[in-house]
Amino acid sequence: MRIPSILPDKIRYDRLSFVVFVLIVVLLLASAVTRRLESFAQAVMIDIKPLNGGARMISDSDVRQLLLEAFGNTLNGTELRNMEVERMERVLESDPFIADADVYIDQRNILRIRVVQREPMLRVLDNQGGNYYLDAAGNKMPVSKHFTARVMVATGNIAPFSTDFLEKKRNSLKDVYTLARNLNEDELWSRFIQQIHVNNAGDLVMTPLVGDQHIIVGSIRNLKDKLDRLKTFYREGMPYTGWQTYESLNLKYAGQVVCRKKH
Repeated sequence: MRIPSILPDKIRYDRLSFVVFVLIVVLLLASAVTRRLESFAQAVMIDIKPLNGGARMISDSDVRQLLLEAFGNTLNGTELRNMEVERMERVLESDPFIADADVYIDQRNILRIRVVQREPMLRVLDNQGGNYYLDAAGNKMPVSKHFTARVMVATGNIAPFSTDFLEKKRNSLKDVYTLARNLNEDELWSRFIQQIHVNNAGDLVMTPLVGDQHIIVGSIRNLKDKLDRLKTFYREGMPYTGWQTYESLNLKYAGQVVCRKKH
């Protein structure tokens, strides 16, 4: 007598058990997600990355105010399902002081906001009343009520800011920005030059921290060569003549540093 196999029934039972297990897990996960979405934000924690030197040009209260104006509430006690974290990031990144924002909700239902500030490179004080910062990418930043950045200052006959100033063929603000960026990328010049001035002739004139001479750059044409010549002069010539000897150093003439002594 042949005994029938029970293997197919066992396979069907195992499959049914697995399907039931999966359904239970899915239901538990769905229930957990639903309960979490129906829970509330316990707190809002803000982390602002400081600038080099530890400064902050925007405060926690500024960040909270931006979100309050955009969402109409303080976010504390808001249901998690109503938290628009991506929109919060866009709102924060539209602020001129903020370069990047990361918003998320942690496992304890705390809304975490991480902010990276824009780094000011140059302060512009033009003859038309403009008073603002530019960062390394040419973005305009207002003056902060919390902190005055210690950066190079540009003054004089500077064209008003426009969002496309870097695309213009001839523009004095673009020239000032280009010079400041080159200076900031050099370890010596970033510490040594404190001011860039655009005079009535349209020449770029630099003022150093040491000595009271004016350094006439002229235009930004052949800028690298001009700065290299100046560095050579400071290294090889200035130690013998002294920092207070010259009234001006002119870099406009090819291959030369034309010095004018004080009277």
